[in-house]
Amino acid sequence: MGAKKQAVKSKKVWIKVLAIVAGIFFAGVMVLSAMGSSWITSLATIKPGDVAVVDYTLRDAQGNPILTSNQQLYTQLASQGSGILYSKQLTITANHSYPSAIFPVQVYTQNTGWATNPFALFGSEYSAISTGIVGLKANGQKTISLESNKPMTQFWSANQLALNNMSLSSMEVGQLIALGVSDNPETASANSTSPSYVRIGEVTNKTPDGVTIDFSYPSVDVTIVSINQASS
Repeated sequence: MGAKKQAVKSKKVWIKVLAIVAGIFFAGVMVLSAMGSSWITSLATIKPGDVAVVDYTLRDAQGNPILTSNQQLYTQLASQGSGILYSKQLTITANHSYPSAIFPVQVYTQNTGWATNPFALFGSEYSAISTGIVGLKANGQKTISLESNKPMTQFWSANQLALNNMSLSSMEVGQLIALGVSDNPETASANSTSPSYVRIGEVTNKTPDGVTIDFSYPSVDVTIVSINQASS
């Protein structure tokens, strides 16, 4: 009789355990159902052809932010007197080689607001970001190298500086300079209608004859905001 009671009691315990498991499963299904397809998207990784919205910060050789879409970072550095530029997030097709020399980016500065001339993100830099985000998930972060095998420095003589309303005596190593850039240098002139862009360069060396300006950005920090998967 005691064994029979024990068996009945054990059966009730199992029924209760199974009922709890079923309840948890049902609750899980309800949560996933309420989330729609967003939970699937959060697990997806970026594949070639997907379109991603990207938060990014371009950095110079010293690691200093030059351009960012991170509003908190921009506000913090701008309040400290930094010349950092702000832009909206980038929408990028993954593993896509940009066909033009320059990808124009609208930028905002504390002094001028939204600038008339877009910032010049080089096509090779866009392509590096596009390739580098493949494999990342939503909220994934990565530092992508933008190192180029092409020289990205210029030597400006005292005369060249004077033509651009700058003096050699006022130049200091580490100083940031806004440079005018064109996607068609042959037509870039005072009366040309060729688009003009802005690139921030840094003075890396100074001699009695002039200054060396580096306008490369060796790396970019990215965070994936969202992913729109390409239709298969």
